Amino acid sequence: MSTFPKLARQMWHQIEPVHAALYFSHQAFDEAKQLGYDIGSRWPSYFAWRTAPLGAAGPKLVAATYYSFSPSMIAEHVPGIWATARPEQVLDARLRAMDRTFRTFLGERLAMPEIAEAAKLAVRAAESAGVAHRPLAAANLDLPWPDEPHLALWQAYTVLREHRGDGHLAALATANLDACEALVSFAAVGAAPAENFAGRGWNADEWAAARDRLASRGLVDADGVATSAGLALRDQVERTTDELAAGPWRALGPELAERLTQLNQPLLGAVFESGILPMVSTLGIGTVRTPE
Repeated sequence: MSTFPKLARQMWHQIEPVHAALYFSHQAFDEAKQLGYDIGSRWPSYFAWRTAPLGAAGPKLVAATYYSFSPSMIAEHVPGIWATARPEQVLDARLRAMDRTFRTFLGERLAMPEIAEAAKLAVRAAESAGVAHRPLAAANLDLPWPDEPHLALWQAYTVLREHRGDGHLAALATANLDACEALVSFAAVGAAPAENFAGRGWNADEWAAARDRLASRGLVDADGVATSAGLALRDQVERTTDELAAGPWRALGPELAERLTQLNQPLLGAVFESGILPMVSTLGIGTVRTPE
């Protein structure tokens, strides 16, 4: 793997957990509850938080930009989430949620000059991201930057992770993997147990049908485990994803990316120490086969 795609993957491991705190922190659920969302499940607020930059998007647009979620599951929440709160209300609340979350995690350390330095570097990387064919990255980049450095940092991380995610969908399409097949093939390489993907809304029959389609292509065996061809295809998906995510890090450069990694450590450590993130992620961080 060449320098910048490899760097893009390394930086994703730094950024993703910090961004994802929005979907799991107690403070975010509290803000969602105040908006009127049912917090018995994380999905109503998840769809609201993540979709709000697109405006009052309908189910087809959300299915297109999220891809791996079952359209029927999305339709259970979208467009209903906009009857609970308008997108602009959600955007304000998600910044409040992250402000409260980070203040809980770091307290007075949020005022350290290192946080402001990290924000400047992350914003610089985010603003260099090409957003052609990347709707979620573009929608987040259209938002004004918050004045508070820790919130600007989080928003820049959000742009960068959505930039990577948008590119990942292009990689999946290039590999001719439909939405359910994308998950089945990911589980097949051991990225996460198949049951961990149940939250994406595909039923047992849909999952089995996708596995059969992959088997007909020689990508999984009778037990649903990836064959050598399946491993190679998923490796190529990850390689393409890294290549498509490399632009912002090529613009920032290895030295400044390394500096951002150093500056990010207190916040990243605080997120992990909080215990809010799932023990096994469906993203496969730390378990995805990384081509060399």
